[in-house]
Amino acid sequence: MLTLNVPDMSCDHCVSTIERAVKATDSAAVVVVDLSSHIVSIETDRPPADITAAIEAVGYTVASPAGH
Repeated sequence: MLTLNVPDMSCDHCVSTIERAVKATDSAAVVVVDLSSHIVSIETDRPPADITAAIEAVGYTVASPAGH
């Protein structure tokens, strides 16, 4: 499970955009977003760098992974 901090997320539209970006990279990914804490948890077989790049490509900052 990949856990990322996405501090720029502020609304449901942000959540949808991030979910679509992750799914475009890995259609089988399971994405769970906690908007209040800005945490995105992703179950994926893709490398973390690919997922991070996909989220950044749609305009969001990915801070250091949650808990690090």
